[in-house]
Amino acid sequence: MNTVKRVFCVVLATVLLCLTFTACGSRQQSPTQASTDTLIFAQGAEPRGLDPALVDDGESSKVIVNIYEGLLKYAKDSTKLEPCLAESWDVSKDGLTYTFHLRKGVKFHDGTDFNAEAVKFNIERQMKGKATQDMSYADFVYGYVTKVEAVDEYTVVITLKDVCTPFLYNLAMSIAAPMVSPKALQDNNNNVNEHPVGTGPYKFVRWDKDQAVVLVRNDDYWGEKAKTKNVIFKIIKDNSARVVALNNGEVDMIDGIDATVVDQITKAGNVVDQPDGMNINYMAYNTTSPIFSKPENRKAFSQAINVPELVKSLYQGYASPADSILPSFVPGFAKDVKQVAYDPEAAKAALAKAGITSVHMITYSNPRPYNTATGQALAEAVQGYLSKVGVTCNIEVFDWTTYKQKIKAGDYDICFYGWTGDNGDPDNFMALLSDKDPTMNVARYDNPQYNELIAKGKATPEGPERDDIYAQLEKIQADQNPWLLVSHSKLLSAYSPKVQGYYYHVTGNVFLSGMSKNK
Repeated sequence: MNTVKRVFCVVLATVLLCLTFTACGSRQQSPTQASTDTLIFAQGAEPRGLDPALVDDGESSKVIVNIYEGLLKYAKDSTKLEPCLAESWDVSKDGLTYTFHLRKGVKFHDGTDFNAEAVKFNIERQMKGKATQDMSYADFVYGYVTKVEAVDEYTVVITLKDVCTPFLYNLAMSIAAPMVSPKALQDNNNNVNEHPVGTGPYKFVRWDKDQAVVLVRNDDYWGEKAKTKNVIFKIIKDNSARVVALNNGEVDMIDGIDATVVDQITKAGNVVDQPDGMNINYMAYNTTSPIFSKPENRKAFSQAINVPELVKSLYQGYASPADSILPSFVPGFAKDVKQVAYDPEAAKAALAKAGITSVHMITYSNPRPYNTATGQALAEAVQGYLSKVGVTCNIEVFDWTTYKQKIKAGDYDICFYGWTGDNGDPDNFMALLSDKDPTMNVARYDNPQYNELIAKGKATPEGPERDDIYAQLEKIQADQNPWLLVSHSKLLSAYSPKVQGYYYHVTGNVFLSGMSKNK
């Protein structure tokens, strides 16, 4: 064992105390109860990275929110905006100029100052001309920004090219918006995926690939210090293995569970958390595929699938069938919009007429917050329906990280995806179908009328007129059918009753600084 690994093992043993951990590639011993000064959260997939500008997935996001902070943040129980690194802000009458008054005395984990120049550096890094191709959220958050000025040490003025109603909500998001140490970015060639440095309540210690990300309390934090000293995000890809780890006391919290394990968890004395999720679970047709470039073929395929029956069977009451992209509590939800109805006879005739006998599907192997049954289970359920109308579905299954790469490459007729809302604004959901980034707009849908309405919705103030725009967008989606909407899922996670202050945010993030653990 080399010196670096030997030192790490000593440190990690101290962190975990009673818990035997898989550091340094060693084999895990029999499970024991973790120490009260360590919280262990087990998730089903590896983070893609820990640089907020360079990732777009929930596994990364859950870790990121404990290391970094943005100018604004969401309330604990909603997406209502609250001050964070900015204490206050002003918006000009024309809606184009935002002035932020920054919190004083805040330092990044590397000891450098958080100030107006740091904000300017972070935003300009992701503006047009500087943003790199792998910054998938850069345009989403900062696409309207034309200028960032550090007026003085603690005042930043941001100018937009057009009015953008969601802009403030975007600045509280966990991707793209969090502030990264400029020094760390400069020292690491503009990529801190493996060297994260923020201002948040926890500091990065180590990422042991395929095993865990280890954090420690930031004792110099500007706000209320984290209640628990150490945090570990442990990677346990197998769903049943995560449940066993929780029930054995090997970990304190897990997510990525489904209805089939709820009884197993509660009988062991643990708690299942199940708030309504701000999400959408869907199947996307690749509209650039020869098969699904025509709306009538997409409609025929959708007619073959009994969505309410599928949802009831797969999710057993922990998800509801989706008639709209938007969850019912998001502004702009249109209750009168209905999706393509189940009609297998019409589907069979239309698919035969179109000569569609087989399709290439890709999907993911792990559960997701919007799909607790795994992508593979969902794909196989769809496959069963399509076999009844004479269509063979050839399914390829990938782990989440590989799946994201396959999505970007675009070699599929159909893929399975979903979305957990970042900010509670309808644009955050509906704009996915107008995004130029194929990892966001996985249907590769491009409709000029739709794109024009998205732009109008962004520029319209909150209220009935704006809600009506998003209702129109929902109707276009239902008519054109680039997605088969499947379900809105409850946010299923579970935790030991020893954990105090547990909550799973509506955005799918887990903020651990306010949690503690009893003996």
